Amino acid sequence: MSNISGAPQGSKIDLSAVQSWRRTALLGFGLVLLCGAAFTASAMPYEVEGSLHESIEVAGQVLLLIAIAGRTWCSLYIGGRKKAEIVDTGPYSICRNPLYVFSVLGAVGVGAQFGSLSAALLVGLITVIVFVLVVRKEEQFLVAKFGAPYRAYLQRVPRFIPDVRLWRNVDTMEINPILVTRTFLEASLLLVAIPLCEGIELLQISSILPVLWIAP
Repeated sequence: MSNISGAPQGSKIDLSAVQSWRRTALLGFGLVLLCGAAFTASAMPYEVEGSLHESIEVAGQVLLLIAIAGRTWCSLYIGGRKKAEIVDTGPYSICRNPLYVFSVLGAVGVGAQFGSLSAALLVGLITVIVFVLVVRKEEQFLVAKFGAPYRAYLQRVPRFIPDVRLWRNVDTMEINPILVTRTFLEASLLLVAIPLCEGIELLQISSILPVLWIAP
């Protein structure tokens, strides 16, 4: 594991509080989305086999699997090290926040389970906004902690859009299996969106849940 060292400096930012706000914001948004989805149907028909509605759902399921695999992959490198060192190998050599990038893909995948392009884009957009706010605070914390070495990392590696030309890796690294397993299990919770959205559709088809809005 490559470690860029720097003289630690004080930081007034509580990184744990920032992460807690991120989880609360995403959970709150998820609950609002679920309430809205219960009374919203896609404008694209779902009765027809191979319909665009079904294709959007399948594409979203692929994104969910990519998000789970990607977040687990990233945790192999960053697990337990975020506050202790600057990780700049593997996915962190081409993008400063690959965990969040995969999370956005997962969010789009969740939105796609409604069979609606607008829902997929809306969920993805709001997730991006939350992560941008969080990343700004995280970067302030890390600049204060690591100083010039982290500033150099900021200049060299893009924040969200991967630059594969920067790829570099290590031959061996120490892995925290508990944190990696936890990341995998937490990411796998995204799959709950599949039966949940299917259940909402069935309740709407059965007229148990009224459809108040139509989403394109």
